[in-house]
Amino acid sequence: MRQAARAPSPVKRLASDTFIEIDHVSFGYDSTRVILGDVSLKFPRGKVTALLGGSGCGKTTLMRLIGGVHAADKGRVVFDGEVVDARDRGQLYRLRRRLGMLFQFGALFTDLSVFDNVAFPLREHTELPEPMIRDIVLMKLNAVGLRGAAGLRISEVSGGMARRIALARAIALDPELIMYDEPFAGLDLISMGVAAKLIRTLNDVTGATSLVVSHDVPECMAISDHVVLMATGGRIVAQGTPKELMDSTDPETRQFVRGEPDGPVKFHYPAPDIAADFGVAG
Repeated sequence: MRQAARAPSPVKRLASDTFIEIDHVSFGYDSTRVILGDVSLKFPRGKVTALLGGSGCGKTTLMRLIGGVHAADKGRVVFDGEVVDARDRGQLYRLRRRLGMLFQFGALFTDLSVFDNVAFPLREHTELPEPMIRDIVLMKLNAVGLRGAAGLRISEVSGGMARRIALARAIALDPELIMYDEPFAGLDLISMGVAAKLIRTLNDVTGATSLVVSHDVPECMAISDHVVLMATGGRIVAQGTPKELMDSTDPETRQFVRGEPDGPVKFHYPAPDIAADFGVAG
């Protein structure tokens, strides 16, 4: 008697080494200016990747596309094997549960205490009881050295402390992806060093994938596994290990990583001849 065919055993999908993939993505806020033009990048799982580049080259826009704030005009943004659809609210809510965001200026709720700022995502995305939320919040604040500041108001903390509070909030849900938008901006040297050490330590301890957008070359080179240098239009100038970029002989890469005033990157934004703007005859 012929035996019935057995259903195939489920095959466990192995995790890819790539956590976020930007696949031929183009985007512009209007039809007159392209922010990102046919950009392709891969961000390795469990690593710290720094996105460097001048203002307006599309670094923050790229993070907004990853978070589904905007939809790409062309191409795909892939989050752990799943294409991000900015129109699918259910998917976005689920994916955002897996990521934490440190905004450029902290974006803390000024009417809430330090404790309630960090507790906010836990209350919004989970149904945990308050005693458990309390323990998690205090652990996250302790991780950034601010457990003793839990009862303070945001108006009572310094700029460096506010950045660390925002970081505690970003990691409240133990995200798999942490995105940092200019985490070193406006910080003194000590606070900058503390922030850099926290980014590296949190990545190593939690196994998260970290994406750091910054202008600060020395700090990023010190903590990153992979570095991407972008230029206007989202053009990828160079990418590789920090050492590879620091040792690069490419003129544009050398100018940026060494902060040289003269080179391929010009100071002036493209504009008509100055004589034409001031009505001076040639």
